[in-house]
Amino acid sequence: MSLNELLYDGVFETEAQQEVRSLARKYAKDRVLPLIEHDELHGVFRPEIIKGLGELGLTGVSIDEKYGGAGLGSQEYIGVIEEIAAVSASYAISIAVTGLPQMILQTYGNDQQRNHYIPRLASGDAIGAFSLSEASSGSDAASLRTVAVRDGQDYVINGTKLWTTQADSADVMILMARTGGPGAKGVSAFILEKNTPGITMGKREKKMGLHISHTMEVVLENARVPAKNLIGKEGSGMKVALSALDSGRITIAATALGIARSAIEVATHHAQIREQFGKPILEFQGVGFILADLCNAYASAKLIVQRAAALRDLGKPYSLAAAQAKTVATDMAMKVTTDAVQILGGSGYTQDFPAERFMREAKVLQIVEGTNQIQRLVIARSLKPKA
Repeated sequence: MSLNELLYDGVFETEAQQEVRSLARKYAKDRVLPLIEHDELHGVFRPEIIKGLGELGLTGVSIDEKYGGAGLGSQEYIGVIEEIAAVSASYAISIAVTGLPQMILQTYGNDQQRNHYIPRLASGDAIGAFSLSEASSGSDAASLRTVAVRDGQDYVINGTKLWTTQADSADVMILMARTGGPGAKGVSAFILEKNTPGITMGKREKKMGLHISHTMEVVLENARVPAKNLIGKEGSGMKVALSALDSGRITIAATALGIARSAIEVATHHAQIREQFGKPILEFQGVGFILADLCNAYASAKLIVQRAAALRDLGKPYSLAAAQAKTVATDMAMKVTTDAVQILGGSGYTQDFPAERFMREAKVLQIVEGTNQIQRLVIARSLKPKA
């Protein structure tokens, strides 16, 4: 059995799911891979990459066909994310973040909002963003301080948002702001368009990894947003946000699968060709056993991620499964990439090989979309007897 067969045999995937995965894999290798080294070094984000994915129907995989999507499901979607992440975690994150406004609007938007915004996002013609976090509200998202005040036919928004992925490139951004009193019930969700007066980009974070994917501070100073851009009702924003985070945790888990798979492939190739004491280092148990454990960890995490996606497709509660998938897959990716660097030895610590990039990219996945400590808290709370 080859390494590819060991890591991926498609046994639980339909023919359609395998076709979508293959399409994403080819695009990533043909269009994205040649650019990665340069663009990660210089922090270059290329909107045309998202547009190209859109032309293949890969930026709106799980969106209804009447809004320009492919009409498939989360299981197809995670296949796309994993394949792109295997080449570029940055662009996998970009696709996932562009998918969040689509998912939010399809679920919570009205007909006018869906028809106006989703087709552009699903086709890759527009790039999406999701803005929740602030300096005072990370894990405690409901404590956000950005304020939206109704003024005639508009809302006037003031505040500063942090950690907003690709805000500087986004055409459509879903933003949470306070319209009422303290706590979750005072938070509402809004659609903000590019070049809205009063919205400016603050600092761009200098990150450990994901340099193609820009993480921005968003400053709102008397930004006027039409009242028709309110999603749902005032006070329903945290429900919208938490639903988006549940979905996002599955895509983060899929991103972790892609990074881990590539790390295993790089480490295995090195172990096959690197010789010490007259034989490939793969033949030493100290190396072979590590790689065997990494393959096992990847395969186990993949099943957990597929389960979460399947529950979502079936319309069943999946919040807990998403928390499990995110925790297990991202912890796995951190372990796999760290061991991959170790197997490459000194070479693994250099930028001549992608192993060090995989390790830097894996780290942030344990933090975003709710830290793994928060996910464990969610899982632990589920164990309490119901009253």
